[in-house]
Amino acid sequence: MNKNISSNINLNDYLNQVNDAHYNQDGEAVAALLSFRQPHVMSHRLNAEKPERAVANIIYPPMDEVVLAHLKVILWYRCGKVLEMWQAQCAMVTAVARFMTESKEENWMLPLMNTACLELRLQSISADAQSARTGATKAGELLEKTADCLMACFRVCAADTRASENDTKRWGLLYLVNQFFKIYFKINKLNLCKPMIRAIESLAFKDQYPLSQLITYKYYTGRKAMFDSDFKAANEALSFAFQRCPRRSHKNKRRILIYLLPVKMLIGYIPKKSLLLKYNLKEFMDVVMAVKTGDIRLLNDAFVQYERFFIGAGIYLILEKLKSVAYRNLFKKVFLIKQSHQLDIAVFTQALKWLRMEDIDVDETECLLANMIYEGKIKGYISHVHKKLVVSKKDAFPPIAA
Repeated sequence: MNKNISSNINLNDYLNQVNDAHYNQDGEAVAALLSFRQPHVMSHRLNAEKPERAVANIIYPPMDEVVLAHLKVILWYRCGKVLEMWQAQCAMVTAVARFMTESKEENWMLPLMNTACLELRLQSISADAQSARTGATKAGELLEKTADCLMACFRVCAADTRASENDTKRWGLLYLVNQFFKIYFKINKLNLCKPMIRAIESLAFKDQYPLSQLITYKYYTGRKAMFDSDFKAANEALSFAFQRCPRRSHKNKRRILIYLLPVKMLIGYIPKKSLLLKYNLKEFMDVVMAVKTGDIRLLNDAFVQYERFFIGAGIYLILEKLKSVAYRNLFKKVFLIKQSHQLDIAVFTQALKWLRMEDIDVDETECLLANMIYEGKIKGYISHVHKKLVVSKKDAFPPIAA
């Protein structure tokens, strides 16, 4: 990063710094000089209303379009125009894509692309909220347009199929994909993630990306797999993200656990209380205990108590699936108490009634048991004539598999 950027720099000095960094192909310096989050943005001396002549005299095309768009972003920021600022950032990203297209044999500008795309996504959040408030657009509409704008950079990177892995622009794909994930999850269009995932998984060097990018990627692909009910894949991806996430990143590890915990329980693992305490996940305390002991009453109470939290995290419907695991554990307790391989269905009904399911009858209990057998949670069959559950003498309640 260029350490000489000043919060009081004048336009000519600023443009000369950009030109020098461009000439030296210093991607990090160019990214810093064209970032909205650097001190030069605070300089009133950059606020020329018509900077085109100064830019044309110093900056060579096609970089000139990128710089002009960035100066407009600064100008609209000074004017407090959120929507115009977002539009200027869109123009900047489009100009970056054009610049990358014309620089066919180079990838040193990837830091610039990363910065421009990140800042476009961040600005789009405020712009979308303001536009929706005024009724100019629907909520999420500008976020979708942001994703369309980012797609120009994605296509440029994906199209670079040069044999040399060192020079390919495909090194920029994962950062872009993570930006897409953040948008698509926010507007609830997870189906649009599929082509992004295919693009990354097809790369021979996909495991060589920076760890921070890989952790983000695994976090989102794990959540995607969870919503697709592919709990084995979700467990692998989210476990990678949690285990590799630095210990100091306590908030991020907690965020990952919110999705990893339901997945773990759905495939038969019960989290330890110490883990929940360490990451302040009290919302899961009763859920874990209920699933472990088969206490359907406690599980329902936990859903009611923390409904807002679970819905806000988008995991309420996933947690509902844990009822099946809880039923399985309850029925296993009945089996262990009775110590018989032929059990009256009425016994299971009695256990459910004890858990405040007063309206349940034998037929409904039989249906629950049939589902357990179909899902492989119980080995056995139902004797409808004798109203009995007949279970296998070996592994009547096999371990839950993903």
